[in-house]
Amino acid sequence: MAPTQNLKGPKGQLYAEQKQFPDETQFQRSNTSSAYYNSPYYLVHKNQVQPIPARRNGVPPNIQLADYVPAEVGSGIQAAKSISFHSVGDTGAAKVSRTQTAATALEHQAAVADAMVADVQKGGPGGPAFFFHLGDIIYNFGEGQYYYDQFYEPYREYDRPIFAIPGNHDGMVFGQGSTAPQGPTLDAFLTNFCAASPGPSPDGGGLVRSVMTQPGVYFTLDAPYVSIIGLYSNVLDGPGVISSQGGHFPLVNDQLDFLASELQRLKADRQAGKRAIILAIHHLPLSTDTKHGGSTGPMADIDAVCKKAGLWPDAVLSGHAHLYQRFTRVHPNGSQAPYIVCGSGGFSATPPSVKPPAAPFKLGDFTLEVNPIVEFGYLTVTTDAKTLTITFFTAMPKVAVAQADTVTVDLKKGAIVGSGGSPVMGGSGGKSPSGTKKPRKKGKG
Repeated sequence: MAPTQNLKGPKGQLYAEQKQFPDETQFQRSNTSSAYYNSPYYLVHKNQVQPIPARRNGVPPNIQLADYVPAEVGSGIQAAKSISFHSVGDTGAAKVSRTQTAATALEHQAAVADAMVADVQKGGPGGPAFFFHLGDIIYNFGEGQYYYDQFYEPYREYDRPIFAIPGNHDGMVFGQGSTAPQGPTLDAFLTNFCAASPGPSPDGGGLVRSVMTQPGVYFTLDAPYVSIIGLYSNVLDGPGVISSQGGHFPLVNDQLDFLASELQRLKADRQAGKRAIILAIHHLPLSTDTKHGGSTGPMADIDAVCKKAGLWPDAVLSGHAHLYQRFTRVHPNGSQAPYIVCGSGGFSATPPSVKPPAAPFKLGDFTLEVNPIVEFGYLTVTTDAKTLTITFFTAMPKVAVAQADTVTVDLKKGAIVGSGGSPVMGGSGGKSPSGTKKPRKKGKG
C-alpha cells in the first residue's frame, strides 16, 4: 500500500503542512548570530569542547522507526522488500555576505529541500521513509530563534520524520561575559529533537511539524533492514571529539561504551544478513579539505571499538565540509566501506581550500574515488540488507535534479560491487524518484 500524504504518526506526530505556500525570500528573524563570534564567552572558549547532555532518564539509547510512522509506511517498506531514506548535513540557510543576499541563501537550502519533498510526494513503496540529518541544522549558533527560518519553514512539506545528530554549530554557545554561556549548549536542539513527548515546537512559528523524541544527542535508529548509529562530535570548528581521548577532553561524556554496546546488540542481526549498519557522525573522519579536515581522534576511537567488537560499519556518513566527497576504506578485517561526506544541504557550497590530487587517489587504507563535487545536493540510501546503495543527487536552484554519483556494497561479501554510474539495486535504489525539481504550488501563507 502506498503511503498517503500528511502522515500522522502512531503517537500523534505530524510532519507536513496541509496548505502549500511559497518559499521564503527573506528571514522572518534577522540572522545576527555571526556577531556572537565576537562575544566574550566564545572568544575565551572557542577552542574548548562542551559537555554532552545526558540521555533522558530511563530511556533506552535506541529508537524504532515504527514509533514515528503509521503502519502504511511499514507496509510500503515490506512491499518493496527494501528501505530508502534521505541524508545530508549543513542545511541551515544563514550565509549572507556582500556577494550573497538572504534570498540567495534561502534559495540554496530550498532547492535541496524541495527536491527531497518531490521524492516523498511521488510516494510508492520504494519512496524515502525518513530523513537522517547529519548535523549543522542551524547557523551560526544553534539558537531556537533561528529554527523557523532554517528548519521548520524549508521542510514544511516534507511529510516524513526527520531524525538528526547535532553538528558543531548546533552546540556552539556564546555569552555576554567570559565565564558563563548565555544559554546551555544544545539547548534548542534538545527542545526540537529530544523532547519527552511529541507536540508543536515553541520554535516552529505555528507550523505543524512535531518535535522529535530522540533519547539524546547520540542514539541508534532501528528500521527495517538498517540501523543507523548516530554519534555527536562536539562543537569545535576543527576536529571532532567523541571521547575524552585519554583525559585530554575531560568534559566529554564517553560515547565509546554506547558504541560498543550498540555494535554488540546489532552484531547477530548483521551477521545473519538481516540489517546493514551505518555510522553517522557530523565531523568527517576523512577529507581532502584542509579547512574541514578529517578527524583522527574519532577515527581512532571508532576503530578501537569496532576492532574489539569484531564488527565494522557498512558505511560512514558525515557532513561538516560543504561539498560531496566519497572514499572507499578497507577496514582491518578486509571489508570495504564507503565513507561519504555530504555537507551540501544548503549552507555555502565550498571547494577544498587546497586542491586535492585527482581521483582516484589512494592514501593508506582509503581511496578518494571521485573528485569533490562542490554543489548543493543530498543522499538517497537504499538497502535490503543484502546490498546497500548510496546515491548523491545535485539539487541546484532552477536546475533539474541530477544523479551525480552512486556506490553499491555487497553486504555479504563486504565489498563494493558498483559505483559511479547507474545504481545496481532495484526499488528506488538511488534513481531519483522525481528526476527534476518539482516547484511547489503557490498559495496563501
